[in-house]
Amino acid sequence: MQKNQLVKLEITDLSYEAMGVAHLDGMTIFVNNALPGEVVEAKILKVKKSFAFAKIEKLIKQSPDRVTIKLNQWVQTGLASLAHIKYDKQLDFKRQQVINLLEKAHLNKKVNATVASPEETGYRNKAQVPVRKVKGQLEIGFFRKHSHDLVPMENFFTTDPEIDRVLVATRDILRKNHIPAYDEVKNKGEVRYLEVRRSKANGEMMVILVCLHKDFPQLAKVADEISQISDVVSVILNHNPKKTNVILGKHDYLLSGNPQIEDVCFKISAQSFFQINSLQTPRLYNLAIEKAGLTSDDTVIDAYSGIGTIGLSVAKHVKSVRGVEIVKPAVQDAKENALLNGIENADYVCGKAEELMPSWVSEGMKADVIFVDPPRKGLTLEFIEASVKTNPQKIVYISCNPATMVRDLTMYQDLGYDFEEITPVDMFPQTPHVECVTVLEKK
Repeated sequence: MQKNQLVKLEITDLSYEAMGVAHLDGMTIFVNNALPGEVVEAKILKVKKSFAFAKIEKLIKQSPDRVTIKLNQWVQTGLASLAHIKYDKQLDFKRQQVINLLEKAHLNKKVNATVASPEETGYRNKAQVPVRKVKGQLEIGFFRKHSHDLVPMENFFTTDPEIDRVLVATRDILRKNHIPAYDEVKNKGEVRYLEVRRSKANGEMMVILVCLHKDFPQLAKVADEISQISDVVSVILNHNPKKTNVILGKHDYLLSGNPQIEDVCFKISAQSFFQINSLQTPRLYNLAIEKAGLTSDDTVIDAYSGIGTIGLSVAKHVKSVRGVEIVKPAVQDAKENALLNGIENADYVCGKAEELMPSWVSEGMKADVIFVDPPRKGLTLEFIEASVKTNPQKIVYISCNPATMVRDLTMYQDLGYDFEEITPVDMFPQTPHVECVTVLEKK
């Protein structure tokens, strides 16, 4: 098998990245934008030892589950790599991914149907898009899969259309003022990324310019013009001087307006985590609360507490909540959000949960339930061991990465905690990503 070779393939499965899977001459071939049951003529793009990547040249037999989309770059870039699949089949695909992971780990557990999102497109309340020079002009868009080639875009499909409007308007302001886009090879230029956050509750928007330098000619003029875009109430410069793939730097500088926006009674700073699907988030948290079976006598630890969204949702059901978060601005947001929502039985501190939880226990605290909602890399062994030493009756695990979740669940089983079921929740329609909720109980 060689690059650029044309082959006829029958697609039999989907990979976890939602690429069509075919087999030919002992090779596994991953075909972008192909679905099970389809027969395609494909062009080989890259050949490895036992597998290859290909793209469709001709669709010979089409799946009834296929959706025809006008802007194929959504699939090509991975921005919406399930956009060519009917939504109910997307939900089935996500459930099956969780089942596959459990089977691989030899865990015979129930996986409930995936909870559908109220919005299938335009649901994202935040966009982070790269800024690069393409054909001599500053562009925004998304990187093509497995590359750093920018595909220019104005419609991001999964993002709130109002955010798209502000992204394009900001792009045009940067162009008009001749602000250079970032060159990642030479580590030169100014604007690396644009981030826009929007409140579903009141329409307020925050624009964040991620820049190589913390100041540059015409910055004040650019910030003033961005602040004149309708609904923009905050303009911030994030300084990221390093040659890195990490999007945000450590320091933010307020250029215009407010340092926070407010969404559904939560204040959100530039670098604070907030679930990107505003309408699905209450369903996710209510499901976790329901599965936890909380009582009015429970003391809850909210680890990875962020701006307090989970803990403050839990607080009205329990005796008290103690949240811990390593990001200082998020802790401050959580404290303000407790005041904003009139919640007096929730307290938030800055630090590492794995260090603070054992000290709280040694001081006499009895934790009944621990809520965890870690980043994609999942929990550390240090955290898992510390949470077990804290001796809660239940651990409610909310995850954005079922692979690391299943890994962590097996470790909890070895330490005396078990679970009965997992419920997938679709926070990210049109993408392969899925949120999951489960409850571990002490054996």
